[in-house]
Amino acid sequence: MTNDSPSQSNPPSTGRDRISGVFSQKKIAKIGTGTTARKTELTAYFLVEERENGTIVVQALAANDVPFGPKTEISREDLLENYLPEPQKTLSRAVASLSSQDMEIQKAVARGDKFRKRGESFTAEFEYKKALQLDMGNVRANFGIGLCYIDRGEREKAAEVFERLVQLDAAFEDEHKHLFNEFGISLRKAGMHDEALDYYRRALELSPSDENLHYNMARASLDKGDRKEAARHLVACLKLNANHEQARQFVEYLQRKKSSGA
Repeated sequence: MTNDSPSQSNPPSTGRDRISGVFSQKKIAKIGTGTTARKTELTAYFLVEERENGTIVVQALAANDVPFGPKTEISREDLLENYLPEPQKTLSRAVASLSSQDMEIQKAVARGDKFRKRGESFTAEFEYKKALQLDMGNVRANFGIGLCYIDRGEREKAAEVFERLVQLDAAFEDEHKHLFNEFGISLRKAGMHDEALDYYRRALELSPSDENLHYNMARASLDKGDRKEAARHLVACLKLNANHEQARQFVEYLQRKKSSGA
């Protein structure tokens, strides 16, 4: 386990099959104006998938049953209360189109990663935006474009991406820990201390036994000038892992500073 990355991810849903299929939602729409106005019931169809972490993702279906527009995360309760399953609707065309779309997203993100590593942040941003137009919740694209903004010192845009990422449970899963690590460090080094602390705090909600998250929060707290909060997180880190060498050295550093009156 390394610093700046959570050690655990949300447990996958177990004990039941994950939801997958076409669902509908009925809405009342007003057609016409004045004396000719009337209300009619419209039915919209959605492709619904439940991810391993239990998140429900819905995407609208066009008249030809092809998915279009952004993917939206909703709760299981919202799905069961406001959507109706449509077992008679075939998934073949929708799934085929979705697979093609996923491939386009993966290609755009891969190109974005390549350009970002080469220092071509504007070209990388263009590729990440192509991926986000197809899936606003794509974790790799959000991390990538956020890192581009931080590298260019565009803190306001980076903060907007941060707000999206902290809402995505998948951003804190093990498969994304390298990007999680890089993004957290970048936030701290860019002086976005509050964002960095909120970022790690969100990760702690999902991985409360990860001592490295407390260590990282101690680093961010000290950078912010809050030694008391830094010490508190170091105590929590060492309580979880008494042999955390970096945390022990950090405590010694704070004690030396306190003794010297610095």
